[in-house]
Amino acid sequence: KPQELANTAWAFAALGVPAPQLFDAIACESEQRIGSFKPQELANTAWAFATHGMPAPELFDAIARESEQRIGSFKPQGLANTAWAFTTIGMRAPQLFDAIARESEQRIDSFMPQGLANTAWA
Repeated sequence: KPQELANTAWAFAALGVPAPQLFDAIACESEQRIGSFKPQELANTAWAFATHGMPAPELFDAIARESEQRIGSFKPQGLANTAWAFTTIGMRAPQLFDAIARESEQRIDSFMPQGLANTAWA
């Protein structure tokens, strides 16, 4: 399930546990199921891979495409985390960043200060 994939990646990244083979497997499985991911699962997966320092270009491309289509469903924290993750891992996604910028501008009042700062930084 997408939530289990996202949560597993998040947990290993949050703990700083090196698990490159696990992250490779999660990337492959997530790419195949990306259409089933909820916005928070997309953001958490991107955050986990960036935090873990695991570049997964195909996964990030899939996350970018899916996120662009559902950007209006993201919570402000998800927008901030997604922007942070793509910038941190060095993945260029101009269309995604345009969508994040537009959505963030419309909902600027609902951002927490740290989320707003992270989005601006990215």
